[in-house]
Amino acid sequence: MANWLFRLLIAVAALGALSPSLALAAGADRQVAKFTSFGGACPKCELSGRKLAGAHFVGADFSGAALVGSDLREARFLGSRFEKADLSRADLSDAAIYGATFSGANLSHARLRSTKAKGAMFDGANLTHADLSDASATGSSFAGANLRGTILRSAQMQGVNLGKSDARGADFRDAALTGAVLINGRFDRASFRDAELNGAVLTGASFEGADFKGANLRQAVVTGVDLSRARGLDQDQVDAACGDSRTRLPPGLISRGCSGVRVIIRQAGPAGWPVPPMPVAAPLPPAPPPRR
Repeated sequence: MANWLFRLLIAVAALGALSPSLALAAGADRQVAKFTSFGGACPKCELSGRKLAGAHFVGADFSGAALVGSDLREARFLGSRFEKADLSRADLSDAAIYGATFSGANLSHARLRSTKAKGAMFDGANLTHADLSDASATGSSFAGANLRGTILRSAQMQGVNLGKSDARGADFRDAALTGAVLINGRFDRASFRDAELNGAVLTGASFEGADFKGANLRQAVVTGVDLSRARGLDQDQVDAACGDSRTRLPPGLISRGCSGVRVIIRQAGPAGWPVPPMPVAAPLPPAPPPRR
């Protein structure tokens, strides 16, 4: 009898783990078991305010789902879809987002502190006043995202795509933006204090009132960029960047270009990424001397 009861409990637990609706049917106030896995499709599900800390979303489709104010701390999002989902005020601190897409999602006022995202898509997402302090978003895309007032202090954002994003008033202090693409974005009044912008591409973006004090601009591409109303820039930073005669700087600063570096920007590729230039063909060997 005891053995039969034990097997029954195991079966019920497994069924609840496989079905989000069943796992949550017990009541909104109950905490979903840690490391519960969610798969399959659950578009437009209503999961607002649920306690989903430590849950695993693996290959799941939660497009358009409502998770307003939900507790998703330490959750795992693996190859899952959350397009146009509403995660406003949700807590995703210490979560892991690998190959998942949140394009067009609402993450306003959400907490993503120390969250790790690799190859994630946030294109067109609303991240206004979200907190991404100490987060890692290496190789992720925020093309066309709304980042107004977003906190990205000390975030690791190497190689991210911020093209055409609206990051007015965003806080990038101490952030690592090495190789990031900021093309045609709006960064007015944003703070880049002590940020690493090595090799970042700023072409076509606006920076009125942006603070660059202490920022590392080594080989950052500022060709044709209007930095005349930016704050905190000095000549050493300008000398390290790759500007040209069209680069506009604050009074007293002069753009000297970037010796030995040639920048080629081609048409945008998938997700707004610039297509890298084709490799230069190796030079032909010299012709033999003419015979006499």
